[in-house]
Amino acid sequence: MIKLTGKGASLGMAEGAVCFYRKEKETLDAQTIYQASEEEAKLKTALEKVKTVLENEREIAAETVGKEEADVFMIHRMMLDDADFLSAIRERIIEGHAAAYAADAAAKSLAEMLIATQDAYMKERAADLLEVGERLVYALIGKERSLLSDDADNVILCAEDLAPGETLHLDKTKIAGFVLSRGSERSHTAILARSMGIPALVGVGEALFSLAEGERVLLDADRGELISCPSEGACQQFRQKKEESEKEKSLWEKARGRELITKDGHLIEVYGNIGAAEEVHGVMANDGDGIGLFRSEFLYLGRLSAPSEEEQFSAYRTALEKGGGKRVVIRTLDIGADKKVPYFGLMEEENPALGLRGIRLCLQRPLLFRTQLRALLRASVFGKLAVLLPMVTSVEEVRRVKAMLFEESEALKEKGVPIAESFELGIMIETPAAAICSDVLAKEVSCIFVIYRLHS
Repeated sequence: MIKLTGKGASLGMAEGAVCFYRKEKETLDAQTIYQASEEEAKLKTALEKVKTVLENEREIAAETVGKEEADVFMIHRMMLDDADFLSAIRERIIEGHAAAYAADAAAKSLAEMLIATQDAYMKERAADLLEVGERLVYALIGKERSLLSDDADNVILCAEDLAPGETLHLDKTKIAGFVLSRGSERSHTAILARSMGIPALVGVGEALFSLAEGERVLLDADRGELISCPSEGACQQFRQKKEESEKEKSLWEKARGRELITKDGHLIEVYGNIGAAEEVHGVMANDGDGIGLFRSEFLYLGRLSAPSEEEQFSAYRTALEKGGGKRVVIRTLDIGADKKVPYFGLMEEENPALGLRGIRLCLQRPLLFRTQLRALLRASVFGKLAVLLPMVTSVEEVRRVKAMLFEESEALKEKGVPIAESFELGIMIETPAAAICSDVLAKEVSCIFVIYRLHS
């Protein structure tokens, strides 16, 4: 028995035969002997063809898995109108390259630039760009992509990666689940898989390709495992666990949409915490009453510089829109302790929790903080926003933030930028100072969040 591990991108369990999907590596002519006018005409035709396919796929996705999940196809459609992408293709065509080679080279070159930023969000956009480039190349050379043979049945599809369009067209009557050597649990492919109810495992690595075509495997995305050459005992345990899991899911489905009321008549609301806007869907899909904490610092981690106002606005807007009118609590930047950002240049502290962290850091760097506040204010019209201030220690800190919010809101109004008439402003009671003066702090804000730290 061999066990491969990865990340469960779409939870569930499945048993089936390995079926590999290996994309053919097209050899594109790199010579510069082509007529630019002819290749430009081919490019124009291919662009229109791919746009039509993407629009059709968006409609299919909207009907089958939901409008939000269908947005990825609109994003890909917009990439085909991106000035930088088209300019990069046409520059190569003018040099005498074939349109197919030009499209492939341009997509790869721009994707490499995005990947070089070391930012998780940009890497996902690089994957989108490569997918769009591949679609364009296939349209230019007149080929179609095929995932499965007609006689495939109850298979575990194994591949390096899958594009959203490929995922959308997976036949659930033939495919029990899929496993990718690469991929991310936050990718559009993973989101589609969850919406379609297809168990999926990603990030397994090259060991995936050591499996044999057609061999029996057990996919347990709940535990992040793929088991090959299972013993009969392992198979029996797997099937028993799958049966129990399906019964549990059935019970959860019966409870979906019902209010959570205690035996003595108290209504309980359950909120989910997230680190990225894309995770809102999971909370809403599982009957969450809202987002209890969007940790905005994840937008600042794993990159070379702070996110721009536009990047933050886009993330906050997405979270609020996906919240569907339910409360979305977004915590302002809380860097420090175990969350370190090299480009901030912070000194090591003996007790970072009580040092330069959270709201204290933001107030010390007002330009950085005002950028975030403007993004939050602009996004406030797209849902039910609540802004949460971390590591507060005094009333003065809260009043300074409120003054900044007022100044930035007035400046935006003067420019004609719409913002919400009102939204909640809250604080976290997580420092000794805040606990001592919590009664005074409560008068300054809409709500307070008390952090309980339990010790054994």
